[in-house]
Amino acid sequence: MKLRPTLFAALVALGAAVAHAAPPVRPEIRNFAAEMAQRHGFDQETVERTLAEARYEARVINLIQPPTKPGTRSWQRYRSRFLDRTRIAGGLAFWEENNAALEAASARFGVPPEIIVAVIGVETIYGRQTGNFQTLSALSTLAFDYPPRADLFRRELEHLFLLAREQGRPPGSYTGSYAGALGYPQFLPSSVRAYAVDFDGDGRVDFDTAPDDAIGSVANYLHVHGWIAQAPVAERARFNGVVEAAPLVAAGIEPVLSPDTLANAGVTTLDGSSAAAPATLVDLETPGEPTEYWLGYRNFYVITRYNRSSFYAMSVFELAETLRRERLQRTALQRG
Repeated sequence: MKLRPTLFAALVALGAAVAHAAPPVRPEIRNFAAEMAQRHGFDQETVERTLAEARYEARVINLIQPPTKPGTRSWQRYRSRFLDRTRIAGGLAFWEENNAALEAASARFGVPPEIIVAVIGVETIYGRQTGNFQTLSALSTLAFDYPPRADLFRRELEHLFLLAREQGRPPGSYTGSYAGALGYPQFLPSSVRAYAVDFDGDGRVDFDTAPDDAIGSVANYLHVHGWIAQAPVAERARFNGVVEAAPLVAAGIEPVLSPDTLANAGVTTLDGSSAAAPATLVDLETPGEPTEYWLGYRNFYVITRYNRSSFYAMSVFELAETLRRERLQRTALQRG
């Protein structure tokens, strides 16, 4: 039996409509969109359509998962990743090119230029490695398909939508790391909204092409988290006699050990004087090598608010000190 042309055309059209029908919205995505509508005034269907365009990123899940067989902590191995000629030479060049912004940020927020440069150097090699994941896809993957940290990344996805609305950009227009961090300073969307500074005064925050904004924002972040201007960051510790280091290290990363407590336990600075202020005892372990012990002061703790790792904070500090020394040497040679 032959179908009438009109009936055949209708069936073809129906089949095409079914084939191209949007897949059903996942309940967790619908709930998220409803919350965005209720809490922030977004259109629920628009949020759902935007998330429908996000890709599932299996590589993001692989990268975010902790290793199945954690390796042995090694300070020297970790340090070598950041105290290399690429970051030192690049840091000196970045400092030279952006000296005016660095000086202005330091004057405004009290954070030394070398610390600002070192943070950006450790994070992205001065903007060279900012990540190439679509932020919307990375965060939606982690928010809806990675239960161990879903709550954190749902909040960051929420902040991404809010940030996009504030900046007048589509949520899908951002790119960054596999964990959703953005631009030169690798701020998560919530940190962009909380700490970012339009430091070049052009009316918008740009972490992709404007190092001035990154410089001001890193300085502001450290300032807000308690940076103390002109105060020390860390110095090598000296053990006088037999010292029970483990209980002191176990006191935590916050600098709660008073100079008297440390001195009574046999811990001083290298020249034998007491710690300059309350400190934490930082242990930098390397297999087969003597453990390095450092006194970390309040500013060391502040750096760990950027990344909660003593290895990270010490890498920033050592890179900063190296850059400061080499810049001083270059300046002296140019004057001499």
